[in-house]
Amino acid sequence: MMEADVSAASGPRGKHDPQRAVTRHGHGAGRWPWAGGECRSSGRGRAVDGSGELPVPSYELFSSTEVLGRIALERMLADLSTRRYPIGLEPVGTRTEQTATPTSRSAVSRRFVAATETALAQLLAADLSGLDLVAMMVGDDGRPGALGEHTCVVALGIDIDGAKHPLSVVEGSTENATLVTELIVGLRERGLDVTRPTLAVLDGSKALRRAVVDVFDRPVIGRCQLHKIRNAQDRLPDKLRSVVAARMRRAYHAESALAAEAELTALAAELDKTHPGAAASLREGMAETLTVLRLGVPPTLARTLRSTNAIESTISICRAHSANVKRWRDGQMALRWCAAGMVEAGKQFRRVNGHLHLRSLRDTLDKVTETVGAPVHDEAVNAA
Repeated sequence: MMEADVSAASGPRGKHDPQRAVTRHGHGAGRWPWAGGECRSSGRGRAVDGSGELPVPSYELFSSTEVLGRIALERMLADLSTRRYPIGLEPVGTRTEQTATPTSRSAVSRRFVAATETALAQLLAADLSGLDLVAMMVGDDGRPGALGEHTCVVALGIDIDGAKHPLSVVEGSTENATLVTELIVGLRERGLDVTRPTLAVLDGSKALRRAVVDVFDRPVIGRCQLHKIRNAQDRLPDKLRSVVAARMRRAYHAESALAAEAELTALAAELDKTHPGAAASLREGMAETLTVLRLGVPPTLARTLRSTNAIESTISICRAHSANVKRWRDGQMALRWCAAGMVEAGKQFRRVNGHLHLRSLRDTLDKVTETVGAPVHDEAVNAA
């Protein structure tokens, strides 16, 4: 193809043309991607008037290093390590393979780092002004160790059509008030409409709740039921954990919020004397764990909105892809991997179950929040 471009500009080889504007100038050691590696060769042409060398269109196209970075990102996310990277290259013949460079571990790693830095930058700079969010989830994966000693807080949005959108990610804990406030404020600064009524499903952090209430005009707060179950289990002996978890799940699937609250209150009363810590954990934020029930969300949609499980699923993709990482150098590395995992998860996202009920949920949120101009929670939800 490169030779054809040169011939098109300079004419057939060996035939003199006094009218031609370009002459052949041999071959240069140009570098261009091929089958995941690089080859070195390119035809060259120079202007007859001496103005300089002319570009070869096909070489300009193929020499884009972005192609190599994208290939490295895709193959490493497919669990191919830098050490075994050459095994995944396409067969291109012995002659080409002998001249192909570079496929060393360090070269592949550099391309992967550059590609993940680009993915992180694009995620954090994406314009959110066109999103019509009905619900937003914020939290971490709830399972330490996915990114070494680091924790990433992820914001995920669900629009009116049921599509999921990765919104942002920061490295740190949801208990860090400054960090989570910067996360939520950053969404507003990138154009997210915070004036619409929005269901915010959070992992239970008080700092995160305060940040959402301060930034969003009309939020309705829901607490992740899975986090609440885990928090209660952490304060119980092994023999009681599964029993209490089963009773809490049964309560969260009750027919009404009043029935669920009665069951949870009775369970807390039983635990008061023997395990007061678990009882206090169960009572703390109980009303917000029942927000989805109070809103009357149909079971198919409630399955998604009752927890931040969608975030955990997103980060689990990153956990699977990062299995080859032996040492997490710093928080920036964790952020890059998490962003790459979110990009990959975005390709697998499907509309949430029960997405046809989201417009009805929007109407309910409007009724819940229209009575008061400030953030409204339990009382307004009960009234609706």
